[in-house]
Amino acid sequence: MKNNETTYILIGAGIMSATLGILLKELMPDAKIKIYERLDRIGAESSDAWNNAGTGHSAFCELNYTPELEDGSIDLRKALKISESFEISKQMWANLKEKNHLHPKTAFINDIDHMSFVWGKENCEFLKKRYDAMQKYPVFEDMLYSQDPEQIKEWVPLLMKGRTNSDEVAATRMPIGTDVNFGSITRGMIEHLKSCENVEVLLAHEIKDITKKGNQWEIEIENLETEDEFKVTSDFVFIGAGGGAIPLLEKTDIPEARGFGGFPVSGQWLKCNNPEVIKQHEAKVYGKAEVGSPPMSVPHLDTRMMDGKKALLFGPYAGFSTKFLKYGSYTDLPLSLEVHNIWPMLQAGWKNLALTKYLVKQVFQSMEDRFELLQKYFPEANLDDWELVIAGQRVQIIKDDEEKGGVLQFGTEIVTDKDLTLAALLGASPGASTSVSIMLDVLKKCFPEQMQTEEWKNKIKSMIPSYGESLIENGALLHRIRNRTTDILKLQ
Repeated sequence: MKNNETTYILIGAGIMSATLGILLKELMPDAKIKIYERLDRIGAESSDAWNNAGTGHSAFCELNYTPELEDGSIDLRKALKISESFEISKQMWANLKEKNHLHPKTAFINDIDHMSFVWGKENCEFLKKRYDAMQKYPVFEDMLYSQDPEQIKEWVPLLMKGRTNSDEVAATRMPIGTDVNFGSITRGMIEHLKSCENVEVLLAHEIKDITKKGNQWEIEIENLETEDEFKVTSDFVFIGAGGGAIPLLEKTDIPEARGFGGFPVSGQWLKCNNPEVIKQHEAKVYGKAEVGSPPMSVPHLDTRMMDGKKALLFGPYAGFSTKFLKYGSYTDLPLSLEVHNIWPMLQAGWKNLALTKYLVKQVFQSMEDRFELLQKYFPEANLDDWELVIAGQRVQIIKDDEEKGGVLQFGTEIVTDKDLTLAALLGASPGASTSVSIMLDVLKKCFPEQMQTEEWKNKIKSMIPSYGESLIENGALLHRIRNRTTDILKLQ
């Protein structure tokens, strides 16, 4: 039975481990927690501001979360789930601010309009149909829709300059969108954890092996600064190492890890260097993926706040690298191939030839090719104002499905051992935005008995007031929660 005397080891000092650490410390104040990070910095991989879109994913603007079904209807299931999950994240962050558990100078969330922008008759019809479907739910009722070029120009002038009056365009706008510096909130949470009793955060420590010894896990670790190696034991292990989770999960040899593989995709942005252009745009504008492109390729023109300074990015563009992490090794992909996952990976590759072709095309794109896509959103863009920057690595999950064989899976997946003493998080977007909901799912899987107790329910509810209730079905509760988090996080 896991309890206050249990030692918890969290691998990776990103937003997932930080969130789980906060939850564990709230539920079991005397718990012993150790966080190991391979890099010498906190939140420097996928959580870092330059390595992700910074969108507080609420499904306000991301058109790939609302696919059109064969019968013409809009599937809102994923959008509703993601929107509610982000509201849950904001509640926990607001609680940390309210308790002064984050340094007053930890700026991590800002107001920014979330917009969808399309052109062409068919796309405009889709956006209107999507808007009408979303208006039925309180979480989306503040959304605005327009096909008036002058109105859209008022919202996002850069997108309309240089377009002819004959261009048919449409846009939706959500004023309550947010830009989030996930690296900043990660560092803030881990700094708080470091101030708690029985918590250690060890940077520049690499996990070499993870082995089950009786009822405990034995973990072999190398201190990268001294090159010393040592072993520790733990009652519970969480692998929250981003793209590096798959190789670490394979080291455990648990049967539940069989059939999982990963395909790395590197990200790139066009970054604007002209302050005059940057100050003319203030929104996160998402479009539709090009015909034949995968959902992950949805282009967006994003205002970002990077440590108090405004920035403008466009992308993402995909690249290819055999690394599973931005600061990983080129041997990551080949060394992850084992008998149990080679066939599922080949099957997934065959079933997703369009994705393979897309990635190959992206890898060989010139700067001019990338700029051509930007001009579809910003017609008067000047190539000299933009430079290409490398973002983070994303590892797409490949899973061996009993019925379908190897499938490419989007989103996140929690893998646990049969004894519920180990959990690994695989997958990518919209992970960081929904990190609190994902970590609550880890707790539900690994601590099923404790999560049913009134003690734990009340503690969670003190951090997340809507816990146990639906923000989708209960509009009055949603409005109360939003007003509260808006006030505490100093939004709007």
